[in-house]
Amino acid sequence: MPAKSKAQQRAAGAALSAKRGETSVDELRGASKEMYDSMTEDELEELASTPLKGMPEHKG
Repeated sequence: MPAKSKAQQRAAGAALSAKRGETSVDELRGASKEMYDSMTEDELEELASTPLKGMPEHKG
């Protein structure tokens, strides 16, 4: 499932970084923390890799 907004894509990227141990889980807030807790690394990878071109900043 691709990300629906740039904000969602960035939140998934932050959660994925924490999931991989590249950043601290303590740095996550809001949507990225919820994504970290509820999604697998593969799901986060799919959201984070969505191309940003033509995507709205925030979902409608």
